[in-house]
Amino acid sequence: MAPLSKAGAALAALRDELSGAVYAPGDAGYDAARAGSHPAVIARCADAADVVRAVRFARELDLPVAVGGAVGHGGVMVDLRRMREVSVDPGARTVRVEGGATMSGLDRACRPYGLAAPGAPDPATGVAGFVLGGGTGRLDRAFGLAVDGLRGVELVTADAELIRVGPEAHPELFWALHGGGGTFGVATALTLDLHELPEFTATLPLYRPEHGPEVVRAFREAVERGPDRLSGTLLYLTGPPGSAAGELMCGALVTYAGGAEALREAAAPLRALPVADELPYAEALGLFDAPRGPRSLSSAECLTGLPDELVDVYCSLGERMPVPSGSRHLLFPQGGAVAAGPHEYPLPFRDAPWVARPSARWEDPADDERARAWVREVRSGLAPWSTGDVPLDLIGDEGAERLRAGLGVGNLLRLEKVKRAYDPDDVFRFHHGIRPV
Repeated sequence: MAPLSKAGAALAALRDELSGAVYAPGDAGYDAARAGSHPAVIARCADAADVVRAVRFARELDLPVAVGGAVGHGGVMVDLRRMREVSVDPGARTVRVEGGATMSGLDRACRPYGLAAPGAPDPATGVAGFVLGGGTGRLDRAFGLAVDGLRGVELVTADAELIRVGPEAHPELFWALHGGGGTFGVATALTLDLHELPEFTATLPLYRPEHGPEVVRAFREAVERGPDRLSGTLLYLTGPPGSAAGELMCGALVTYAGGAEALREAAAPLRALPVADELPYAEALGLFDAPRGPRSLSSAECLTGLPDELVDVYCSLGERMPVPSGSRHLLFPQGGAVAAGPHEYPLPFRDAPWVARPSARWEDPADDERARAWVREVRSGLAPWSTGDVPLDLIGDEGAERLRAGLGVGNLLRLEKVKRAYDPDDVFRFHHGIRPV
């Protein structure tokens, strides 16, 4: 850390140079902007030039850098929330997305053209972090993982240099950005392929938990017999306001990259079961918000398949989920365009046909151990069917072994070499950080 006099002068210069805002502890607005972390400085950047200035400031004071709330105590948080522009080129079927854009902004910009990019279930999710982490969502089986459509990245490196990364420019770094996440720099913009999607339909029937095994088997049948445009998520949840409010329920979100009639036909096995309630997709979206706050914990396990024995185990674990709470016990299919996608990138989880995700959210500190123990119990219970692979965008910091599993040993070694070439001082070292070796 630099002497206080040097730090003070550098901070004053940053405040003067940045087009956006700068917050330090004690400033008005700091607490609202710090996203639960305690950075030394928050740089709310207005454009890529601001990001360059913020990284240069961090290097001058020997401070680590991260985007958003992933920053550790005493680092520099690069806040991109002002950089949300989304520009669609309908003729080329591509979109340029600034580093602070969210899924809702991407969807709103693409929808008038009947186009879409695979995206996260939570509309508030940041596009850049989601894509560079691999990206699993509702359209994967139809169009592939979000990162499969990555055309190029505008990236500020640890040397405070803005570069354009693509298949021909910095190709090894471009490879690393397919799943390696934000450990190589600050992505100020991405260019993504788009897919034709004039219609998208979905529904979420809810069932009493005693019907859980039947629901899971019916959903499995629908997915295995249906086209790749059919997808969705099984989940246990606390019933929303209505007849089952506050009670444990089992749901089957069924999505279709097409019209309502095709959805009804594909979901016929589920319609034969006794539906207790039903939510339209717009209302169901809120059930898949990413967990936030200090009382939340999520993990994930990739599964070798979904045999009947595993169905029973999944359902029994769902029945032990803390209720009432904001927790979710999720299970979703892959296959389709995910399995058929490019295998040269560090995304070994793409071959898993199913992925389970226990997501605990609670409010009462007295429930801390109970909720965290449930997540551990789910992982342990599903272990006999685990592939060992991990979608890193679905888990928090679970240690070096899970990072290695998420990327693959050979991939990790290659990623570490890329890290050494572009960030030898480990400036970007938060959230699934890769060591420069």
